[in-house]
Amino acid sequence: MKIKRFLISTTAAVFCLVNLGCQSRGAYTADIPNAYDLENQTSFVMMNKRVAQSVTVAGLQERVLEDGRLEVTANVLSRDKKRVQVQISCVFKNEDGFPYGDETPWNTLILTENAQEGVRFSSMNSKARKYTIRVREAR
Repeated sequence: MKIKRFLISTTAAVFCLVNLGCQSRGAYTADIPNAYDLENQTSFVMMNKRVAQSVTVAGLQERVLEDGRLEVTANVLSRDKKRVQVQISCVFKNEDGFPYGDETPWNTLILTENAQEGVRFSSMNSKARKYTIRVREAR
């Protein structure tokens, strides 16, 4: 009788572990709509998990310059108690939210312990109405 219970409980445990393994989240999950569409939904995007744990944005400010160009300032804040080195870029978009080729190069940003740094971007022409600031690990 004890062997029968042991076999049943072992089989149930193995079945549960196999089921949990199959339900783990993979690269594409159907239960998170638009999970891979983040750059179209927000103005500040962390490109990977490590950066999201180390850096945050304390504020965004945008203004239209006299010549019609869009200027954006991001107040980037370090969450770590150590020096953080990331790269930051801005993609300017038209009024419909589509990029039209006005993209800044990736610039290295070094934040000391719990530091806050303002980073300014300006569009090249007056077509820009929206933007996405992207942050990734330094290469």
